[in-house]
Amino acid sequence: MRLVIARCQVDYVGRLTAHLPMAPRLLLIKADGSVSVHADDRAYKPLNWMSPPCWMEEKPGVWTVRNKADESLVITIDEIMHDSTHELGVDPGLVKDGVEAHLQELLAAHPDVLGEGYTLVRREYMTAIGPVDLLCRDAEGRAVAVEVKRRGEIDGVEQLTRYLELMNRDPLLAPVQGVYAAQQIKPQARTLAEDRGIRCVVLDYDALRGIESTDLRLF
Repeated sequence: MRLVIARCQVDYVGRLTAHLPMAPRLLLIKADGSVSVHADDRAYKPLNWMSPPCWMEEKPGVWTVRNKADESLVITIDEIMHDSTHELGVDPGLVKDGVEAHLQELLAAHPDVLGEGYTLVRREYMTAIGPVDLLCRDAEGRAVAVEVKRRGEIDGVEQLTRYLELMNRDPLLAPVQGVYAAQQIKPQARTLAEDRGIRCVVLDYDALRGIESTDLRLF
């Protein structure tokens, strides 16, 4: 991973245009090719980014990142204050707690709980940025990406959104719908999910754990 702190201007040109005026920012360039621009707020969320597959052309004072859709992220650099590269190695991945892992296991065994006619394609379907918990097909055979959480918060919606963006670039899968399944879903997360066309499903873990059969129910 390369970490660069620079005074820079950022312009995104694609399905929409966005402009970040000149200011000090953190630039993350990851081994998967992704580039993201961060400020000293907003927690983990970048100000702008380009997801893989993408390619960066680095010239003095200007970095241009492009993807297959010919969208571009142009970073104009006025001054570099820090530039370092670190080898992180292979990440072991997120280890879910017992409840979340068991929820995923139960839903994989009984995908119809998520919707009538749902069938499982596979668990932990790998994308370029990590695995989607479940890849299913609905009654019409359309692909559905399912993210499973104990507590459904905004970061989980953002995570599923990124998976859907990548999966919908695959002509063998597209169009891919999203389902956000959790024991509790915060109102803000539900609002964001519904705004992005992601369906929310609230799970009763005790009921699922106690009735591991075709009588599984949602409440």
